[in-house]
Amino acid sequence: MSLSRINASAATLTKNRTENSVVSASGMCVTCVDGCIGMCEIGKSAYRGHEVIYPQPFGVITTAGEKIYPVDYSHFNIMGTAAGAHGIEPDSDKAIFPSVNLEVVIGHDRGIKFRYPWIISGIGSTDIAKNNWEGLAIGSALSGTGLTIGENVVGMDPGSVIEKGRVIDTVDLKRRVKLYQDHQQDHYGAIIVQANIEDTRLGVHEYAIEKLGIECVELKWGQGAKDIGGEVKIRDLKKAQMLCERGYIVLPDPTDPNVMKAFERGAFKEFERHSRVGMVTEESFAKRVEALRKAGAKYIFLKTGAYRPVDLARAISFASKYKLDLLTVDAAGGGTGMSPWRMMNEWGIPPVELHSLLYQYAIHLAQKKKYVPPLAVGGGFTFEDGIFKALTMGAPFVKLVGMARGPIAAAMVGKTIGRAIDNHQIPVYIERFGNSKDEIFVTASALRKELGDTNFESIPAGALGLYTYYERLAQGLRQLMAGSRKFSLEHLSRNDLAALTHEAAEISGIQYVMDLDKTEAEQLLGF
Repeated sequence: MSLSRINASAATLTKNRTENSVVSASGMCVTCVDGCIGMCEIGKSAYRGHEVIYPQPFGVITTAGEKIYPVDYSHFNIMGTAAGAHGIEPDSDKAIFPSVNLEVVIGHDRGIKFRYPWIISGIGSTDIAKNNWEGLAIGSALSGTGLTIGENVVGMDPGSVIEKGRVIDTVDLKRRVKLYQDHQQDHYGAIIVQANIEDTRLGVHEYAIEKLGIECVELKWGQGAKDIGGEVKIRDLKKAQMLCERGYIVLPDPTDPNVMKAFERGAFKEFERHSRVGMVTEESFAKRVEALRKAGAKYIFLKTGAYRPVDLARAISFASKYKLDLLTVDAAGGGTGMSPWRMMNEWGIPPVELHSLLYQYAIHLAQKKKYVPPLAVGGGFTFEDGIFKALTMGAPFVKLVGMARGPIAAAMVGKTIGRAIDNHQIPVYIERFGNSKDEIFVTASALRKELGDTNFESIPAGALGLYTYYERLAQGLRQLMAGSRKFSLEHLSRNDLAALTHEAAEISGIQYVMDLDKTEAEQLLGF
């Protein structure tokens, strides 16, 4: 079985001519015919070149790699039990799944509280994020969960006011923060502002702390989708030139007269904006953490990607030494914006391996009596089973699961349904549930009661989509936890999982299913 899908994918809008007969080593058609118009990735690259590096169409899609890893989270099963209860009285009338507590508290002063153990771990300057921010921000705030504003939002904003290389005012960042803050309920959740190398040079964190009241800031080393900086496509020449002036790498050079003429005559339709890669050193990291604390940052997070093991060790070591409030570790394979397609599939450490290494490093620090920061892990999680597995795989250190594509999908669907309702063009598949928000969104009646009619009516359908998706995840997770007799998150343990293969057991340290409970079972049977 091939682990990669090569030379043809929906992500690059390419396909093989001989779809049922493909050479496994190259991905080429078994017979490559002179005269073919070039539908495969090689063929499309022959006339569109570097454009085919990226998933398409840009701006309206999120993307994840198609590579099939040798071991993944499906190679583990959740273990339930018929006896006892943890975190609640072992009484059948009390130990019911609605009683499971999903709240999480983190922060050096335990000042950050989430209703649910997940977070949107960074969506920034891409069109897909900007166009769905209303739903994502309001839905996250109403749900009491975390939302991270990703990199390059300030630099990409034509409305940003930048003087002497430092930002003094914004339009987009201010809007994004306010949408969340205006809908936050009972101090649950958090809005986090992330910064990469360009953001740091612009003083984004200092501006967000001083002018927008941001308490949580995040340093970004990378992500799971790619091992280079953030990238987007630009369809406007003036904006491309503005970004070039602000210090971004823009390809091709929008200030070159020949490039300008080629763009104007339609030889190409998009510029690429690239961020630089950071250069991590402990000295610079320590200085930056100190500077943020002096600037008034109450909580400092770090996000790292699927880099080699020594970089993971560096991340958790620095987070420990400098007492960070959260470390997010994002595994290979996914993305929300524009990442090189082959890179997304072929680089980095996959989720099970990366999260297993993270646990090994965390337990080592704990055994040496060193501070272990709260951990969050990402890697294609979308439903309650994956959330349960991620929390137990990293227990007791992993407190949150990072997601992005799932929440974005829920917000996009909610937004689409809202438009259909407004246009009186509800698809039959949806119309069977009703023709209004109150009828279609199953959480609407309870939310209307909680918020009141006026406030409820102001909630966009995209936010209802995310809120309702989160409600499903919460109920599903409570059911799984009740089945394992764990009624609050601190009681989850690695013993709540079993590995289904010896390879999965060896990589993770999770017991193979046939070895699980062996001693206890034999004692019970009098072996």
